[in-house]
Amino acid sequence: MKYELVSGLETHVELSTNTKIFCSCTTAFGGEPNTHCCPVCIGLPGTLPKLNREVVKYAIRAGLATNCEISRISKMDRKNYCYPDLPKAYQISQYDMPLCKNGYIELSNGRKIRINRIHIEEDAGKLIHQRGDTYVDYNRGGVPLIEIVTEPDIRSIDEAKEYVEKLQLIMRYIGVSDCKMQEGSMRCDVNISVRPKGSSEFGTRTEIKNMNSITFMTKAMEYEFDRQVDLIESGGEVVQETLRYDDVTNTTSSMRGKEDANDYRYFRDPDLVTISVTDSEVEELEKTIPELPDEKLERYVEELGIPENDAALLVKYRKVAEFFEKASEGTANPRTAANFIIGQIFRTIENESAKEEFNISVSAEDLRELILMLDSKKIRMNLAKSTLDKMLETGKKVSELISEKDMGGLDEAATRKLCQEAVEKNPNAVADYKNGKEKAIKAMVGYVMKNSRGKADAVAAENIIKEIIK
Repeated sequence: MKYELVSGLETHVELSTNTKIFCSCTTAFGGEPNTHCCPVCIGLPGTLPKLNREVVKYAIRAGLATNCEISRISKMDRKNYCYPDLPKAYQISQYDMPLCKNGYIELSNGRKIRINRIHIEEDAGKLIHQRGDTYVDYNRGGVPLIEIVTEPDIRSIDEAKEYVEKLQLIMRYIGVSDCKMQEGSMRCDVNISVRPKGSSEFGTRTEIKNMNSITFMTKAMEYEFDRQVDLIESGGEVVQETLRYDDVTNTTSSMRGKEDANDYRYFRDPDLVTISVTDSEVEELEKTIPELPDEKLERYVEELGIPENDAALLVKYRKVAEFFEKASEGTANPRTAANFIIGQIFRTIENESAKEEFNISVSAEDLRELILMLDSKKIRMNLAKSTLDKMLETGKKVSELISEKDMGGLDEAATRKLCQEAVEKNPNAVADYKNGKEKAIKAMVGYVMKNSRGKADAVAAENIIKEIIK
C-alpha cells in the first residue's frame, strides 16, 4: 500500500524589535547569560507587562505579506505550563483571537499552503545542558515572537522545504526578522501523519519540536514518515506525542505526550488591555510592504530579461536584490550586472549566510560605473572582469584602477602586432592547435589580452591568430 504524508508547520519567528515584548530589555542576540533580563521578563511577583506597540505592527506586516486577514480586535492570553525556561509558569500568547488569520503562501507548483493564524507571544528562556547539569539563560525570555500556523496542507517533504524557504525570505524582505535559524530566530515545529494514498481521513499525528535547520527538518520528516509507515504496516499504532530529533543518529524519540489546547488552561491575561487595530493603521502598514520575492522574480524575468535560474539567485537574498537593482539602473542590459554578481562576486563569498549579509568591498554605484564604461565601449569585457576582480580584492574604485589611456579599443595594426608576438612566443600552443587541439588557441588569445590590458577585441584577436598560423 502507498502512503501519503500529511503535514502542517508551526513556525516561530523572533521579531527584530529593539526591545522585548513586555519590557524595555534588549533583544540583542548573545551576551553573558541572564544579563538581558529584568523583573518583568523573568516574572517576579508584583511586576506588570506592557505590550510593545512595534510588536503588533511587525505582526500585522507579516500577516499582510502572507495574505492574511487582520483582526481589528484581539487580545492576549495566558498559556499555562510548568517548565524551567518559563519562570512565570505561563506564557503570554494569543489563543482564540489571534491578530492575523486565513492567509496563504503559494508554492511553485501552484498549491496554496493555507495559514490558519499568526499570533504574537513571548519567547521562553534557554536550557543549557553541561556535564550532567542543566542551566537556564533567561536572556531570550520575553523576546517577541510571531507563531505562524499552517493548515495540514503540506503533502511532501519538498513542499515543506519550499514553504519554509519562502516564509523565511518573505519575513526578511519585509524586515520583521533576520530569520537566522542557526541563532534560533526562526524555528519550526513539524506536525506529521501518514494515511493511505487517496484517503481523506487524517492519521494520528506526532510533532517534532524546535527544528532550527531546514536540512535537519527534511531529514527528520523523512525518518518520521518511514517510522510511521513501518509501524502501521507491522500492525502497530502511531501514538500522538511530541518528539525530539537527534541529528547524530538521524532518529526521532519521544519527549512527552502531545498536548491539546485544554491542557494549557488558556484564559485571558488580566494585566493586558484589548488590542484594537483601526482600518487606517492597517492601510498605512500595507504601504510599507515592499515588492515581495515572487513579484520581484516575475519582474526580473518578464521585464528585465534575466534567465529564471539567475533571477531566483538574485531574489533569494534581499540585500543582493537591492544591490543588483542599484547596479543595473540605467545600464543597457541588466543581465550584465546579474552576470557580474552571480559569477565573479558570488565566487568571493563563502556561504549562504555571507550572501544574505552581502558585505562586499564594491558598492553598487561603482559596479554600475564599470558597466556603463562597457556600454559606451570605453572598455572591453576582459578589462571589466579583471578590474572587478581588483575592486573586490582591494576595495578601490573604478576611477583608481582604470585611467584614460586604458579606455578605448586597440586598433587593428596594434592588435595584429600583438597576435604575431603571441604566435612567436607560444610555439607549443601553435603545434597543439595544428594537431587539432582547438583550445590551444586560447593561450595565445590570453597573451594578447594580457599585453593589451584587456583593450583588444578577443574575437578579432582569435581570428587574426588563426590567419597567421595558417
